[in-house]
Amino acid sequence: MDRRRHARRRHPRHGRADRRLPQAGVVAAVSRRQARARARALTDLDELVGRCTFPTSSPVACAFSGGADSTALIALARHAGLEVVAHHVDHGLRASSADEARQAAAIAAAVGADVVVHRVVVDAGPNLEARARAARRAVLPDDAMTGHTADDQAETVLLRLLRGGGSRGLGAMTPGHRHPLLALRRTETHAVCRQLDLDPVHDPSNDTPDGWRNRVRSELLPLAADIAGRDLVPILVRSADLLRSESDLLDAFAAELDPTDAVALAAAPAPLARRALRRWLTEGGYPPDADAVDRVLAVVEGSARACELPGGRRVERSAQRLRLVDDRSVADR
Repeated sequence: MDRRRHARRRHPRHGRADRRLPQAGVVAAVSRRQARARARALTDLDELVGRCTFPTSSPVACAFSGGADSTALIALARHAGLEVVAHHVDHGLRASSADEARQAAAIAAAVGADVVVHRVVVDAGPNLEARARAARRAVLPDDAMTGHTADDQAETVLLRLLRGGGSRGLGAMTPGHRHPLLALRRTETHAVCRQLDLDPVHDPSNDTPDGWRNRVRSELLPLAADIAGRDLVPILVRSADLLRSESDLLDAFAAELDPTDAVALAAAPAPLARRALRRWLTEGGYPPDADAVDRVLAVVEGSARACELPGGRRVERSAQRLRLVDDRSVADR
């Protein structure tokens, strides 16, 4: 018995050689594993697409930086069967921007999307992020979809809270065709890129502590999650949904007010009067800030006969009616 145990120790693989698969069998087994992996990957993509809010008709335009989120956007849109035109904006702010544009074009080609590269000049001045955003929006199609995720939504809520936003602002981005990935997490968009063997463009500006969004992402949100002891992204997203629905309700009530009727505005609850005035001024070509609305409310209440607004406009009150006057057009007559 001892000799038999010794033999088994000396020849641990004895008797197994005959059970090894021939080379063709090994290839077949590997192929089956790869096929199962591909099937799982397709199932994962199907599940993600099911949570997206893509339109049903194509072609669709996508804002496409080449980063992980926008790469997942065009990849999932293609998986959903949509024809995709990826719009990449080269701001020319980095020496590597032309190379990044070429890399982005290669990614778009890899997923079967057409690509358009827009080269823009960013105006000089303070707040580079805002100036780059303005240059980008000037060339992107109005209906371009974005790759914003639930994480971006949570960051937007915090950013607007820091800026004193009300329910409209804290409602952040509205889910729908413009933002089809809002139900996905950033970890999932990165997983899509890995799954499809796509190498996204790396934007080094995301690694710096400059800018409010970067600091909210890298400092404030992790600290708040640590204090709360849980992931705050779903909670902030839910808060945005609730505030957005309440804001929509207030907008519906405010729409029943005549924004030029000073008596009706003065009698209405202040939140409704504010919304009615904001809508009126926006439709008049001037999206007002909170201070501008307050100045117009002073005219409504009779503590002022008129107020000046930026851009050469003013609001006047006469015979209980408000009138929006564009001083520039008057001066040109």
